[in-house]
Amino acid sequence: MRKLLPLLLIPSLLAQQTGSNKASADGQEQVFTMRVTSNLVVETVTVKDKKGNLIPGLTAKDFTITENGAEQNIRLFEFQKLSDPSAAVPLEPSKNETEKVKIYDRLSRSQIAGESAGATKYRDHRLMAMYFDMSSMPPVDQLRALQAAEKFVRTQMLPEDLVSILRYGGGAVDVLQDFTADRNRLLSILQTMIVGEGQGMAGDNSGDGTSDPGAAFGQDDAEFNIFNTDRQLAALQTTADMLGRVSEKKSLLYFGSGLSLNGLNNQAQLHAATNAAIRAGVSFWPIDARGLVATPPMGDATQSSPGGLAMYTGASATSVTNARVQSQDTLFALAEDTGGKALLDNNDLTRGIRNAQQAMSSYYLLGYYTTNAEKDGKFRRIKITLNNGQEGVLEYRQGYYAGKDFSKFNTADKERQLEDSLMQPDPVTDLTIAMEVNFFQLNRAEYFVPIAVKIPGRELALAKKRGAQHTMIDFIGEVKDSYGSTVQNLRDTVDIKLTDSTAQELATRPIQYDGGFTLLPGKYVIKFLARDNETGRIGTYQASFTVPNLNKQTERLAISSVVLSSQRVATSQALFNVEKQKQQAKNDAVNPLMIGGEKLIPSVTRVFHHARPATIFLQAYQQGTTPAEPLLAYATFFRTHDGKQEVAMQTPTVMASNASATQLHVTPIAMTIPLDQLEPGEYTCQVTVLGAADQKSFFWQAKVQVQ
Repeated sequence: MRKLLPLLLIPSLLAQQTGSNKASADGQEQVFTMRVTSNLVVETVTVKDKKGNLIPGLTAKDFTITENGAEQNIRLFEFQKLSDPSAAVPLEPSKNETEKVKIYDRLSRSQIAGESAGATKYRDHRLMAMYFDMSSMPPVDQLRALQAAEKFVRTQMLPEDLVSILRYGGGAVDVLQDFTADRNRLLSILQTMIVGEGQGMAGDNSGDGTSDPGAAFGQDDAEFNIFNTDRQLAALQTTADMLGRVSEKKSLLYFGSGLSLNGLNNQAQLHAATNAAIRAGVSFWPIDARGLVATPPMGDATQSSPGGLAMYTGASATSVTNARVQSQDTLFALAEDTGGKALLDNNDLTRGIRNAQQAMSSYYLLGYYTTNAEKDGKFRRIKITLNNGQEGVLEYRQGYYAGKDFSKFNTADKERQLEDSLMQPDPVTDLTIAMEVNFFQLNRAEYFVPIAVKIPGRELALAKKRGAQHTMIDFIGEVKDSYGSTVQNLRDTVDIKLTDSTAQELATRPIQYDGGFTLLPGKYVIKFLARDNETGRIGTYQASFTVPNLNKQTERLAISSVVLSSQRVATSQALFNVEKQKQQAKNDAVNPLMIGGEKLIPSVTRVFHHARPATIFLQAYQQGTTPAEPLLAYATFFRTHDGKQEVAMQTPTVMASNASATQLHVTPIAMTIPLDQLEPGEYTCQVTVLGAADQKSFFWQAKVQVQ
């Protein structure tokens, strides 16, 4: 990956949207916004006598709840009556059940629906969520996990059981089915899930005793896989938040092939996932889909043979064993900290589901609105006792971590917030982001894909109003291929000084960030995230794009993206600079938008002022044409008038013949267009490129706005 790091402040002609809550001069009534927040804390309590039998018939008056020693008023009270799973008879499968199972062409997405007021959808039911981590399981383990889940649904599911199905793969959590007792529906989804889907996303976090096949590509696999465990844990955190919409007790059955921590950030994310589960009343029941296996000392056929002295000293075998134990330790920690139990080294995976089923017995549901409204992220200790001298053994969570304001985030909290926001399928729109993606061919195999991101400066100027002297902006970009695998990523942080003059400029101009990737031809999805580190506001942008294979372009001219711009900026005029000057210079050397020591700034919004000329830039590739022929290019502006499209202006024809001596015969084409001849309004800009000899052509159109 080549990353362009200069951050430039450039003029923008975007119209500002302003709003006010003050009364207008004509006497209109002032509008106020009132926000009321309250924190409902829900506790599930199991009460047993000395013999281990449940004590029924208790009321809210029989309990006392304290939070950090302060007594709380119980506002929610229910008794969830569940039968003993060991004594109950499972549902008998019907004779024609197999024939009723429907195989879907495409799995639909759903959501975990909360329980509305007065509804009894989840009352007296056992809630179990089957969560399949497809990224960590090879196809064999996926097949084993799906078969175990199908066996449970067919033969061991009870009438009061409600089961949901969730899947993690490709960086997102999909809810395939909300809680339901429809066994045919559950079986149809389990049989529709594709074995092998999402596999291979997680990297191998083994030690030095194992081989690194990624080194053959000139870049260590660890560079791409370092966040995989964080994402797996963050996905569990997201799932716990989803299940938190339901007040009742929930069990999450995690099917995976282990989780291996590889740093302090993983520890922070592990705590975050655990805390989210505790707050949501979710207990993790991890099931190691690998079962009981005997790993060969030198590794199996899925990896290359180790090298060096490790294979002779025993370090390689020790590394394999330690990696497996460490991956199981994480599963054990998730279960232990949330009240569940991990199933490890056991080939009967349905036993893990049955353990979760049998562990959930009748319980009391107690809820209160905490009197401590501080969002300090500190631990709140909860104590529940029986009144009137009643005796009993109470099982409940001992406390929870409160929410935390962004101003109180530490470094690990901020990193976790970025990763959570990047994983969310729904965009975060606290910050407004616009982005443009282009492509230019570097050689016969690689293409340089520059990106241009704009953030309205007025949104960042809010930090100056709060008295800040500077603001930090975090940028994260991630490119995934058509299979959902991350192929390139970008991470950067910049510091913008907020002097009085700079803040005044920010009020009317945007911040533009320029970066770039080196990719092969194919279809991709890019997700870009920016966060203002002063206010904590985040914005995301996601788009699909295609890098075409111009080597196969024979019917017409092979042309790069067409870039529209109204400004060139020297790097010395940047509002803020970056530390990696050598890397910046290296990236600028391959960026086609660097012309004569200045960078051509793409107009992401394609809004231009009539007093400033516009520039159209593109590249033509004439590989196979020797010598390269001259090319003719011109631009035409169309405007719709009375329902008819008319030519408003056509530029003089430009001849480009300065092709490079490389195999691609790169021919840059640049046209400067005065816009003072156009009236303000919307136009369709068409760029036409013609071959002077073989008459090959290229046409491109885009909407532009002239002000």
